[in-house]
Amino acid sequence: MSDVGEAITRAHHDEWALVVAALTRRFGDLDIAEEAAAEAFTTAVERWPADGVPPNPGAWLTTTAVRKAIDRIRRENKRDDKHKEAQMVYDNTPPEPLGAIDDDRLRLIFTCCHPALAMEARLALTLRMVGGLTVPEIARAFLVAESAMAQRITRAKAKIKAARIPYRVPSAEDLPARVSGVLAVLFLVFNEGYLATGSDTDPVRHDLTAEAIRLTRLIRALLPDDGEVAGLLALMLLSEARRTARVSASGELVALGEQDRGAWDKALIAEGHRLVRERLAAAAAGVAPGRYQILAAINAVHTSARDIRDTDWSQVLALYDQLVRLDPSPIITLNRAIAVAELDGPDVALAAVDRLEHRLAGYHAYHATRADLLRRLGRGQESRAAYDKAIELAGNTAETAYLTRRRGQLR
Repeated sequence: MSDVGEAITRAHHDEWALVVAALTRRFGDLDIAEEAAAEAFTTAVERWPADGVPPNPGAWLTTTAVRKAIDRIRRENKRDDKHKEAQMVYDNTPPEPLGAIDDDRLRLIFTCCHPALAMEARLALTLRMVGGLTVPEIARAFLVAESAMAQRITRAKAKIKAARIPYRVPSAEDLPARVSGVLAVLFLVFNEGYLATGSDTDPVRHDLTAEAIRLTRLIRALLPDDGEVAGLLALMLLSEARRTARVSASGELVALGEQDRGAWDKALIAEGHRLVRERLAAAAAGVAPGRYQILAAINAVHTSARDIRDTDWSQVLALYDQLVRLDPSPIITLNRAIAVAELDGPDVALAAVDRLEHRLAGYHAYHATRADLLRRLGRGQESRAAYDKAIELAGNTAETAYLTRRRGQLR
């Protein structure tokens, strides 16, 4: 890729949400914001190779997008009077109340996560508008068809417009009731960065993980006593700490047991462990932990071990048992089976995994887990078939490379 091409790609990752958020704040319309931002990036692709990358790519993109939006509004409202047009061009209207914190992207998230929208719509819309993910990427994250995801996003934007959902962070007294939906969105954004679902993108997208962490820190500043905010931040930090060790130089995913633990980010681990200890102290005082706090505690156990053989699997399983009571989802049950395999053996774990087939048949990690358990049981032919299915369903090149190597090691 040329230097200009890399600059355009980097600008898309870094500036998409800023451009969309700025346009949404100004024009109050997600469709206009998204389409104008897309047109601005298309113009960059056409002009930057000839004109060179501007000194401030973000400002260039925002200015270009604003012009595109104004041109569209003018075309669609030819009969508007001159006063209204001038007001639109010069943007002299007083700003809306900002709410508890002034951050364009945070306002955009709370708009996309409004309780008037179904949870699935909130997640999908925020991944598109804030994360800049494509519809195919979001569809893979939700395990649904692209056409269904496109319709979901379109309906969500239409509902925001019809219901006149405001573009602002809720007031301080309303914030706690609204934050759970935002945390769910940020968790999914982080997961997409942690291990991307698309085959045509980097397997680990630091732009998304960094943005999810940044926004979670903002929410923690707003709600310092909220245990789930702290838990989610800890979970992100402990996961992000392992980022550079998770993909090899050849582009292959590196499993937890094979990672160079000396390459983990010690500062992020220390911060994550501190947050987990704070939540454990709250639990000891009678405050029941939530889902993110338990997931963070599981990650704290893993990042405390000097070697995979030193992992306290009993503690991991106990935490998963606690988590299953809160969230009996098939994916949590699948992850729990990995700990079961270490304590009770792969045969017991395989029986638990096989019971999930009807719910996870289209999920590559289900087949990858089965493949590994079958390998450990010496059932090579069945393991190979499971690896074949996992490779077929895997979302990115790093996972495919890892699974292909593991399949090739079968006898």
